[in-house]
Amino acid sequence: MAQILLPLSLLSLLFSVALADLTRIEHSLKNDGSLSILVIGDWGRKGTYNQSLVAEQMGKVGKELDIDFVISTGDNFYENGLTGVDDKAFEQSFSDIYTADSLQKPWYTVLGNHDYRGDVIAQLSPVLQKLDSRFICMRSFIVNSEIVEFFLVDTTPFVMKYWTTPEGQHYDWRDVEPRNTYISNLLQDLNNALQASSANWKIVVGHHTMRSVSEHRDTAELLKYMLPILKKNSVDFYVNGHDHCLEHISSTDSPLQYFTSGGGSKA
Repeated sequence: MAQILLPLSLLSLLFSVALADLTRIEHSLKNDGSLSILVIGDWGRKGTYNQSLVAEQMGKVGKELDIDFVISTGDNFYENGLTGVDDKAFEQSFSDIYTADSLQKPWYTVLGNHDYRGDVIAQLSPVLQKLDSRFICMRSFIVNSEIVEFFLVDTTPFVMKYWTTPEGQHYDWRDVEPRNTYISNLLQDLNNALQASSANWKIVVGHHTMRSVSEHRDTAELLKYMLPILKKNSVDFYVNGHDHCLEHISSTDSPLQYFTSGGGSKA
């Protein structure tokens, strides 16, 4: 679990048209112009592997900070995503776990590699929002809070080994194939959105690590294809999950800060 605090002015919560091809969400802020959020990843284990304990602490911190929303960095349902919109794992790993009053806020969610092992279309389905209105999951989208914008990006298709050597796992590439076209379009949309942003803070969120000294280390495909866009557009933070820990890494070659928040359950 990680937290970010930024001063902001008041906006109303609404959905609007996409900027380029990325859906854009406008989020309301507190009357005092502040924003408080929690970031968590790699959590969906039906309460096991400390998920329930982390959720309990999130509830306490969420109340103390009076959070506005939660960002999930992916791997929302282990081990193999959801089997469909009627999969009870949705309630068992989400609705029944994050029950604290302070966590009854929007959860802006990206997909992780374990989510891609299941029915991705189901996890993206609005049917899940009817079951629990907090759960807002898309492949890539923007959450705008005036002076800060969060650019949530679908990183799993970038990683070549999931395509070439899936090690017996099935990945749901519907609406993603062909890979090169999907990635090219996504990078262009991200670049366009970052260029158009007038926010003082630009924060990009993805599942996979860009810089990490933990188990998964750096993700070469993101360093090659996405990092130059982030640097060119003066992105402040890149926030990810994937490694089941918390990290903050700085670099000498740019002001960009790298945060890992993948401690939602199994360490």
